[in-house]
Amino acid sequence: MVNLMRAAIVKVFSTKHSLTLPSAALQYIEQVLLENEIPEDEWVIGLEFWAREYLKGEDSSSLVSLPALKNAYESLQLGTTDDAAQADPSEVNVESHFSVIDAFDMPPVHFDAVRGGFTSGKGKASLAGQASSRSAYLRERWGIIKEIILRNENFTPPAIGGHDRSNYLKLTSTRNLLGRAGQLFLLFGMLSRDPEGRLCLEDGEGRVVLDMQDAVPGEGLFTEGCMVLIEGEYTIDETIRVLAMGHPPSEKRSIARGLHGHVDFLGGGAMSLKDEQKYESSILANAQVSFVVLSDVWLDHPRTMPALRRLLEGYAEAVEYRPMAFVFCGNFSQKGWEGDGGLKRYTNGFNALTDLLLEFPLLHSSHYIFVPGPLDPWSSTTLPRPAIPSVFAGRLTQRIPKARFVSNPCRLRYFGMELVICREDLMGKMVRNLVGVKKEEGVDMKRYLVQTILDQTHLSPLPISIRPTLWEYDHALRLYPMPSAVVLADKYERYELTYEGCHVFNPGRFVGSGGEGGGEFEWSMYYPATGRSERR
Repeated sequence: MVNLMRAAIVKVFSTKHSLTLPSAALQYIEQVLLENEIPEDEWVIGLEFWAREYLKGEDSSSLVSLPALKNAYESLQLGTTDDAAQADPSEVNVESHFSVIDAFDMPPVHFDAVRGGFTSGKGKASLAGQASSRSAYLRERWGIIKEIILRNENFTPPAIGGHDRSNYLKLTSTRNLLGRAGQLFLLFGMLSRDPEGRLCLEDGEGRVVLDMQDAVPGEGLFTEGCMVLIEGEYTIDETIRVLAMGHPPSEKRSIARGLHGHVDFLGGGAMSLKDEQKYESSILANAQVSFVVLSDVWLDHPRTMPALRRLLEGYAEAVEYRPMAFVFCGNFSQKGWEGDGGLKRYTNGFNALTDLLLEFPLLHSSHYIFVPGPLDPWSSTTLPRPAIPSVFAGRLTQRIPKARFVSNPCRLRYFGMELVICREDLMGKMVRNLVGVKKEEGVDMKRYLVQTILDQTHLSPLPISIRPTLWEYDHALRLYPMPSAVVLADKYERYELTYEGCHVFNPGRFVGSGGEGGGEFEWSMYYPATGRSERR
């Protein structure tokens, strides 16, 4: 009986929640179960509640401490899992709980596959990057998703033996394929090309060539650089005849935050899941708070300034519903900054925007956030991209008190919520580099794109040859834990979708075509209280 009990404890605390149990903590849990005479069929349910309560605590860590474990147990006994004394949500100063995070200011948090958790980097990340970083960031990306897969209920073996034990899914590494031709395997790895140009699957231990002739892709977009699950038969030619291919399962924000609430991913201080839940009432009480998001704000287009004037006039008159933040995404020039007169035209555009914003002092309490687009100076093909140079932004930031030019991507933090903003023509890049997509009528490419980036836990699941990334800043593109919302500002048609609790939307081009399905001017408003966006 003791062995079965210990297996159940390890399954819930260690396998599912990635917690390390010292012997003292393990013995205490066993003691509690025995003293309270908990029936065997209720062990897993009770342990699940206990583990979740432990992870909500402020002093929780991946290495379980006995005092924190006892505190969690006492909270469950007394029914005091929520703080009784709490400030009036409507009186909370929302400004003190709002911040803008530049990608280059985020702490370098790395994933340790051995410990199954995150650690903070010792030094500051470098733009050039060390040679070891070239492969390290891909191993981290692979390791994070593999941990998510192994925590999924379909891949977790039952703690108590029985006929169900043989039904769970098992991953096989490429190293263990040799000599096993004719057998079916489930593998996890990254799609890539070998030196001969053949499509391969790479994991942490090797590489195997894929035969895609009979492959049936699942939902989503599959490109080189994607981490995928492959089911197939190993052949005598030392290749895998792929039968099915799919994206890995995603992990909801609440689960990831429960596991890693002690980790400071954004640089503003770690926030436990318990603290995050404490702020929910404040978010709901401030239902008027909103963020306005515009993309492709071409300052050199003749229709842009009159349209912006009308937009600002409308928000200035709405006394109780003035936006907390205006997010302007590039490109900020239709013709680009290069060529004859390009720099002068670009500078004049921001000077004209500065003069326009000065005409609306009632809106100076709002934040103005500027995110560069692919063609903004200094044109770069790498992600993350630094902010627009101060030579263009200087006058605006001096005259407008809460204006800030930030990187692409960047993040907004509002209480415990996280909003990721990325200006990238991602749909076009993904479609041009497809190696597989589900063949059926009425495929919703927008939903496939959203599903792909969230399942891949990354804003750019493409190989470095197609979408270069700064190796030591790859953590700034990470979508783990899953954010509350993602803005995918793209020249593709606008959309709003929610996947696994994460709201993803594309505001569309500000100066619209005015054609079918699109207005003359298009932008979106995001409301944190509802977690949804609205078209404007």
